[in-house]
Amino acid sequence: MAASYDDIYARSLSDPEAFWAEAAEDIHWERRWDRVLDDSRAPFYRWFPGAVTNTCYNALDRHVEGGRADQLALVYDSPITGVIERFTYRELLDRVARVAGVLAEAGVGKGDRVLVYMPMVPEAVIAMLACARLGAVHSVVFGGFAASELAVRIDDATPKVVLSASCGIEPNRIVAYKPLLDEAVDIATHKPDRCVILQRPQEAAAMVAGRDLDWADAEAAAEPAPCTWVEATDPLYILYTSGTTGQPKGIVRDNGGHLVALNWSMRNIYGVEPGEVYWAASDVGWVVGHSYIVYGPLIHGNTTVLFEGKPVGTPDAAVYWRVIAEHNVKVLFTAPTAFRAIKQQDPNGELIQPEQIAGLRTLFLAGERADPDTVQWAEDRLGVPVIDHWWQTETGWSICANPAGIELMPVKHGSPTKPVPGWDVRVLDEANNEVAPGEIGALVARLPLPPGSFPTLWQAEDRYREAYLEEFPGSYKTGDAGYIDEDGYVYVMTRTDDVINVAGHRLSTGQMEEVLAAHPDVAECAVVGVADELKGQTPLGLLVLNAGVEREKGAIEGEAVRLVREQIGPVASFKTAIVVGRLPKTRSGKILRGTVQKIADSEAYTVPPTIDDPAILPEIAEALRSAGYAGG
Repeated sequence: MAASYDDIYARSLSDPEAFWAEAAEDIHWERRWDRVLDDSRAPFYRWFPGAVTNTCYNALDRHVEGGRADQLALVYDSPITGVIERFTYRELLDRVARVAGVLAEAGVGKGDRVLVYMPMVPEAVIAMLACARLGAVHSVVFGGFAASELAVRIDDATPKVVLSASCGIEPNRIVAYKPLLDEAVDIATHKPDRCVILQRPQEAAAMVAGRDLDWADAEAAAEPAPCTWVEATDPLYILYTSGTTGQPKGIVRDNGGHLVALNWSMRNIYGVEPGEVYWAASDVGWVVGHSYIVYGPLIHGNTTVLFEGKPVGTPDAAVYWRVIAEHNVKVLFTAPTAFRAIKQQDPNGELIQPEQIAGLRTLFLAGERADPDTVQWAEDRLGVPVIDHWWQTETGWSICANPAGIELMPVKHGSPTKPVPGWDVRVLDEANNEVAPGEIGALVARLPLPPGSFPTLWQAEDRYREAYLEEFPGSYKTGDAGYIDEDGYVYVMTRTDDVINVAGHRLSTGQMEEVLAAHPDVAECAVVGVADELKGQTPLGLLVLNAGVEREKGAIEGEAVRLVREQIGPVASFKTAIVVGRLPKTRSGKILRGTVQKIADSEAYTVPPTIDDPAILPEIAEALRSAGYAGG
């Protein structure tokens, strides 16, 4: 009889070293670990110190050598361009080894950084695996980010090489990447030695002599590179996430713990076996793309789907069902935003043909809170378990889930179910005491965190400690607030800082405020996240103008919106800025962003006792009503 969730979970906490050592037996180690967990520098824990391995070897070479050479590894499906490509494990390994050869020829070696600025094309996956093959550290930057944001990441990661493409393709437009890359390199203090550019047929990029290489030509001429063995504790990648200060944080992922955790999660959380098709409908620029488009499925021996399209509009709200049918997808993982968009376009599910989704077993949702209406709609239309699970860029895989590969527990809408084995989740008050069941507090995870979570921030160990470990000693601060009910189900209610979640993308309001404050007519500003039926949240900017400014308010508001979209990018979905007479503040000068958000969302609120002038709130409410928000 298979072990129950309760048994497995209890064992993972009572003897984590034995638990994860057993899971690690499924990974190839060139040399085994000296010990499973190094706690000598607590709270800076490290998993599998002394072990030697290579992530690319485990994702590709191991399967080719083990009998999966002719199994499909990667399916690229691009409804935007009308292209479908399929790669076996042997074919993908050949491409990856050659691109690793390109990087090696450019001087990239173990520990060097490579920045990847790519659309959703096979070469994005190949780029990541090629870096892993050499022991280089990749940093993927989402293609929607503007040149200024790209420059910040170039300066922080100091890449030797940038891998990019001439363009990305949206449903109604082509986004030229190369001019953004060129501008970012010009802005950045650090200058990469080489930029390798994939020329897409939709738009050719101008090349910089002496710096830029044509991807196709360089790959064709390259010698395949072998794997470089690395320490399990060596970094695999840096992934930047928004910080509340506007300065992005470089999340570091190591090789060994990442391999073990992701491989374990594929069978135990997602319930897939090697050889089956798994589709994470995300982007390689986000952590879901890293963990479950690229690494998790390939490490586990699955076929992974790389989708260059949208849930609606490419061509319609039936595209997901076509992909599931055509590629025999067993498990789909996407964001609630995607299903809200599908539901908005096809509210009765008329485009869902039962025969198309007959092979689908499970739908997983993450990236933001899954509202019960969307979950129930998907359950009713698809007829499969719909699992909301909670995780973060920092954790790399889920903190809480309904583990399909262990035991499907009863669903409670609004909850991502229970902690995953390895995660000791608690709810604490400000004094670091556990609260009673049902009482809201700070959601934390007790240390040490399991393998696969981030061991530190890139070149910022003090910031890592301050941001995540100091407020609740002995625990990791998730930055989320919520509660645990009497049955042990976790409810994640809101962020405890000012990072907002736009369609599953965590974005810093502080970063947007910095951009708005740079406008010459703006004296001060605030950005809050307001509820959006499709995206979960969208940012709203409030602007207070300098005294004496007599320009038309609408012109200033339009300029402010353009500034954010230019400097942060369209991913921010910043579309509304409103000029107001003043901002509500406490007597100490703190802007009451939470109160503004409640007014905009028509939620009940109390006038904070520390407010400087309560008369400002009706003024804010009227301004929001005039702009089309509920206004209280």
